[in-house]
Amino acid sequence: MLTRRTTTHTARPASTSLGCVNDIVVFSGSAHRGLAEQICSHLGTTLSPSETVRFSNDCLQVQLLANCRQRDVYIVQPLVPPTQDHLMELLLMVDAARGASASSVTVVVPHYAYARSDKKDASRISIGGKLVADMMATAGVSRVVTMTLHAPQVHGFFSMPLDHLTAIGELADYYRSTDLTDTVVVSPDFGNAKTASQFARLLGLPVAAGSKQRKADDKVVIDAIVGDVHGKRVIVLDDEIATGGSIIELIAMLEAEGVTETSVACTHGLFTGKAVERLRSHPLITEVVTTDTVPAPTDWPELKVRSVAPLFAEAIARIHAGESVSSLFDGVDPTHAPPQPKLPL
Repeated sequence: MLTRRTTTHTARPASTSLGCVNDIVVFSGSAHRGLAEQICSHLGTTLSPSETVRFSNDCLQVQLLANCRQRDVYIVQPLVPPTQDHLMELLLMVDAARGASASSVTVVVPHYAYARSDKKDASRISIGGKLVADMMATAGVSRVVTMTLHAPQVHGFFSMPLDHLTAIGELADYYRSTDLTDTVVVSPDFGNAKTASQFARLLGLPVAAGSKQRKADDKVVIDAIVGDVHGKRVIVLDDEIATGGSIIELIAMLEAEGVTETSVACTHGLFTGKAVERLRSHPLITEVVTTDTVPAPTDWPELKVRSVAPLFAEAIARIHAGESVSSLFDGVDPTHAPPQPKLPL
């Protein structure tokens, strides 16, 4: 017994044309076909069909249903739950493209889940971020395009070229249309403080940060706020929200410091476990803003989702044309930004 999942799509009219991309082929895994369709729409191309089969022994098989010979193949697949299934599906798609004589295979991984496994902080554990990057190389990946890795050092795990995009410009565009009077940008921890500082600069706002210790995957302790937040409204900026535990712990500390209201923003809104319930019902949270790097929860209509499909489409067009991708983020990506003042000690 087996199940079959075939992707066949009719291209929608492209909102913009990013040049000649007739000799590229774009496929999507099953993780987030909606984003892949939007990327193709902005590129002015069609999403090519594929078929994923799950056999009775739980093994997957993938077939690409479009010609790949001597063409540049792009495969869109964020690593979201069920993460292991989606990772294996991606590797099989890469292998199939290589076996079909693709000229190159670029994987577009908007959310790289294993980026959180970036260091050996306990005995006898695996650095999963490096292992998965090695698996991609073994499968035959030519290039990786991703967004907002959990830590800068993860970039070094990849033996192939990697283009690292950022969504802080897109998130900043949303907040520019809101009232930012008496507002402070707050990073949940010092590790994200550099990005929060750049985000604050884009909005012309001050910045603060929480002092966080992680006790377990879903348990953190925030024992101080560095920066002045008393009587202010805050924008909490994080790279990823899973269970929402860190955000709730931070907001409890902000409330004790006299914060009046909170807007929460993140790039990767996974919202697993009780996250939706926690964030929707909290009296201090006025809104949550995220992007579509991962599929949005279906039971949260108030969630504000900004699309990063145009960014990925532009990156793909530039890669195909041999143009600079990093210049997309001049003055936005902290890598290219001027030095920022250090947080007060």
